[in-house]
Amino acid sequence: MSRIRILFISLFLISAIPSIAQHTKADSSKSIEKAVDISVMPFLSYNRNMKVMFGAIPMAMYRLNPLDTISPKSLTGSSLVYTTNGSYFFTLFNRWYIKEDQWRFKLFALAGDHNSQFFTEDVEVPGFYDYGTKTYVISAGAQRKIWSGIYGGLSYTYAHHDTEYEDDVNPPSTIRNNGLELNLMMDTRDAVYYPTQGIKSKLRWINYGEWFGNEVGANKILTEYNTYYSMRDKQDVLAARFSGKFGLGDIAFEQQQVIGGKDIRGYSQGQFRGDGLLALQGEYRYNFNPKMGMVGFAGMATIYGSDTESFNWKLYPGAGIGYRYRAFKTVKFNIGIDAAVGKDDWGVYFRIGEAF
Repeated sequence: MSRIRILFISLFLISAIPSIAQHTKADSSKSIEKAVDISVMPFLSYNRNMKVMFGAIPMAMYRLNPLDTISPKSLTGSSLVYTTNGSYFFTLFNRWYIKEDQWRFKLFALAGDHNSQFFTEDVEVPGFYDYGTKTYVISAGAQRKIWSGIYGGLSYTYAHHDTEYEDDVNPPSTIRNNGLELNLMMDTRDAVYYPTQGIKSKLRWINYGEWFGNEVGANKILTEYNTYYSMRDKQDVLAARFSGKFGLGDIAFEQQQVIGGKDIRGYSQGQFRGDGLLALQGEYRYNFNPKMGMVGFAGMATIYGSDTESFNWKLYPGAGIGYRYRAFKTVKFNIGIDAAVGKDDWGVYFRIGEAF
């Protein structure tokens, strides 16, 4: 068994300990048993690039301290996804909330083989070219409440990418990144998984310094501002988001921003990518019963630092609709699927939680 597999199995067991502990306690306390909610959801989607995608997503929500009713419930989950273009992904995700929400921790790991495409004009025949990237990522972070609604934190991310390109349009590359992040967040939302009012504003600085074992130095500054308004007697939500992602220094191909996904939906071919991205979008979340709902969304994005200069600072609109289904009984946490159209493109997206 490879070291990578041992690492991910170990991480899964570590992340599952809180949930296992809750089940042990549940044998002697019926009320605690109800605080543990387990859901296994199928994954089925389609992407113009990766084609049909299918898999499974087991998740568990629980309280690390059953007596702490102020902290949001913690979440542990994983996903295994395979696509008909030969890609596959295994992810492990965790969010832990402790000591009356004074501390927030996260752990994320990913292993996968991503077969995709990119657009380039720097060749004899401009157009789309395929590439494949074997990726391993592990990220851990912690945030501490500084003041009411204000959190500060630190996280570390290690990423390993092995990329090969079709027709040798680019030479094969192996990139190992060590990223150290400082972040500051204002969070006045009434719920972390499905907010109906409040704001979440975040500023992140990620340093990929040579001093930290990186071959070349680079930085990223990531900003976001999300705001939420209750609508229709608090049954629905109107949400809006601004996002700015700024790459500074020698940004590698694998570190570039690609339009499509969280900012903005409606692009799946991987055509528009660059060192930085700005996006603005809004979404209406309509709940027609306690377990199901629909969303409608629209937005606009732009990029800079693209290898294709004609793509820089152009406006790229996107709009679409989606379906939501409540995955847990005790906490409103949705999964769903979105369909969106963009500029000469479209995409279908499976969601774990809301888009923002």
